[in-house]
Amino acid sequence: MVDLANLRDPVVIAAFEGWNDAAEAATGAVDHLIDEWDAELVTAIDPEDYYDFQVNRPMVGFDEDGGRQLTWPTTRMYVARPEDTDRDVLLIRGIEPNMRWRGFCQELLEVVDESNAQLVVVLGALLADSPHTRPIPVSATSSDPELSASWSLEPSTYEGPTGITGVFADLCSTLGVPSVSIWSAIPHYIASTPCPKASLALLTKIEALLDLQIPDGDLPELARAWQRGADELSEEDPEVAEYVHSLEEQRDTADLPEATGDAIAAEFERYLRRRNKNHPSD
Repeated sequence: MVDLANLRDPVVIAAFEGWNDAAEAATGAVDHLIDEWDAELVTAIDPEDYYDFQVNRPMVGFDEDGGRQLTWPTTRMYVARPEDTDRDVLLIRGIEPNMRWRGFCQELLEVVDESNAQLVVVLGALLADSPHTRPIPVSATSSDPELSASWSLEPSTYEGPTGITGVFADLCSTLGVPSVSIWSAIPHYIASTPCPKASLALLTKIEALLDLQIPDGDLPELARAWQRGADELSEEDPEVAEYVHSLEEQRDTADLPEATGDAIAAEFERYLRRRNKNHPSD
């Protein structure tokens, strides 16, 4: 049994299926961390009070021994202990609840409080006018002034409906725990399938902010396969190709000011860290 009170400088990373998770990019990123870090299940929320089972139905399948098994929709919490780092990670992987959001978040916050985590990172993904041929846009915002200043984050300017990610991040302030929201922008014309390229982009941002080394696993190859499929779609439909070309022009024009010396230096430093880890004797 994991003793949450004895975790090392823990950080929370959370993602939820549903409205906040276009092309399964956010939950795909957390699933990757659970697998690559061999995370240990700590607890799961009782779904009875939070989910409409006609909307999120239980699934029937088979267990490892071939017996029939019923799996209920829920939200689970895992602890990961990444190698080559001095901190642990509490991973929350769930489904946006259908009701009683404040009670749902309170249960999550009790686990966060027990772990003494000093930072919560919430992942999300949205549909956008973004070309698949360019890097997936990723934004990071925080309402905490000190965190925004130290990490050069922009305050969120969004106004409108929010999902469970926004509610959870907001309620973290009741514990005095600062939160960061990281969102990827998915090309809306090819959002019907999971987008590992966006999951990879989210993880790259986490690496940069938290100075964590995240194993790639098969995610880069999955991202390349997704890219090939998107290219084929564009090549087969002249209207889609023309639309993608217009998005490319808009994106390239908007990105020109971002090619600063600081941005290039930061990317080069990240490359060197990865290279030194993979080739320690060089």
